[in-house]
Amino acid sequence: MTLDDLYATILARKDADPNSSWTAQLLAKGPEKCAEKFGEEAIEAIIEAIRNDKSALTNEAADVLYHLLVMLAARDVPLSDVLDTLAKRQNQSGLAEKAAR
Repeated sequence: MTLDDLYATILARKDADPNSSWTAQLLAKGPEKCAEKFGEEAIEAIIEAIRNDKSALTNEAADVLYHLLVMLAARDVPLSDVLDTLAKRQNQSGLAEKAAR
């Protein structure tokens, strides 16, 4: 499964019955709840990185990616826009890109 596949599945759940899917339940609670859940998962990933628990970090990283995509979908931000932004940055020094912001 690619991030594109996962994002497509998340988008398909936007109009689904919230009783039929965790994704539909989360999206039904609104963008703010989706953002909050993303933040919780990011913190959990940070904790596992500090603990150096690679297995737990792997699981939390998957949760972070999923919840990031849900948050993007909740705010109608296409994944392709994020990937395009990354592509534009690819041949640029991170220091130069940051200074240009």
